[in-house]
Amino acid sequence: MQLFNALSLRKETFAQVGDKVTVYVCGVTPYDTTHIGHVFTYATFDILIRYLEYNGFPVLYAQNVTDIDDDILRKAREGHSDWRSLGNHWTTHFIDDSVALNIRAPEFYPRATDVIPEIVKAVQELISAGLAYESAGNIYFQVKSNPEFGKLSRLTYEEMLPIANERGNNPDDPHKYDPLDFVLWQAQAPGEPSWPSPWGPGRPGWHIECSTMSDKYLGQPIDIHGGGADLLFPHHESEIAQAECASGRQPFTRFWMHVGMVHYQGEKMSKSLGNLVMARDLLENGYQADAIRLCMSRHHYRQAWNYDQEELDEMVIQSGKLRQAVSVNGGNRQTLDSAQALLAFHAAMDDDLNTPLALAVLDQLADQILVGAQEGRDLAQAQEFLRITSNILGLQLSIEEPDAKIADGWRVHRKRFQNSKAIT
Repeated sequence: MQLFNALSLRKETFAQVGDKVTVYVCGVTPYDTTHIGHVFTYATFDILIRYLEYNGFPVLYAQNVTDIDDDILRKAREGHSDWRSLGNHWTTHFIDDSVALNIRAPEFYPRATDVIPEIVKAVQELISAGLAYESAGNIYFQVKSNPEFGKLSRLTYEEMLPIANERGNNPDDPHKYDPLDFVLWQAQAPGEPSWPSPWGPGRPGWHIECSTMSDKYLGQPIDIHGGGADLLFPHHESEIAQAECASGRQPFTRFWMHVGMVHYQGEKMSKSLGNLVMARDLLENGYQADAIRLCMSRHHYRQAWNYDQEELDEMVIQSGKLRQAVSVNGGNRQTLDSAQALLAFHAAMDDDLNTPLALAVLDQLADQILVGAQEGRDLAQAQEFLRITSNILGLQLSIEEPDAKIADGWRVHRKRFQNSKAIT
């Protein structure tokens, strides 16, 4: 199995090195979910994990919730709501969408605020190592103290700064030594929630949350760390710097995987632009989960693509054909052989999760099954293969209720995020 590693910029053979394959995926910031860009990321890693398990790899999967963040606090103020209630509301919304879309639950689903003591400890280690400094109750990572900063993104300092500024950095912060230094611990602002620390009340920075959570639940190194392509810099670059400098261990992650951005109306689909296609809206308008997932799997996970309603409509027809192929009655004449389809499917998936090619294999097999049914062929073997491989791609091939195992997996997490306060 070959996976593209963003750290080396090439495909590498994936092999298990520990008792389990550990996978960490950066989760949502819950103030407005779940658009197709979100779904593409989590459906991609759902397919990866399903395929790993199909090949006999035991997987331990963690996904986080960034429940304390500038955007959440801003949204809570705008809506005159409690920030915790806001986050709980949208997290349960995301969970319900994930169930409806047949996306499996992670084993660990922590909130950033669940690991505040561990974050404080990690920040203290960076200060002790001479890589972070305190200024006015804030703690910053000193980027220029780490000569390897940039090894993932391969950006120069001059290239980094404008990108970081677009993605949450404040270059004009008077407490920084350098405009690119990023916040590890942020001193409490009036009216904001806070937690105690050796530097006074405050809250964690964005990057330290993920590196701390991944280390707590999965250890180091992680086998596969992923998220959207827009997280490569500064978020994942900063995670590497924090984790490797604090622990003195390399690597932090063996494989870095990034999912391409989904575009709509000529721009990247994003909350800030408001050009969102929400998964819930599609489901409520009669589009089944299989069609939505087929639409996404037609695009290789590393490539940016444009959401197109006509393409989704085509996938409604395609999902119907696959469903018909697994349910049509055959006969007892010559068995329809699926060996070549099996080899072709494996070859596609082993080549960096080439789902467009894998779908082409399933489409061809579905055609063969439907023809075989007319010829009275024995279809059992081919239909079983089609069911198994469709399941790897997250398809149910059914219009029934969501998969009970998927729902059960998310239920334990959903209970923790039940909203106890009304959002006003």
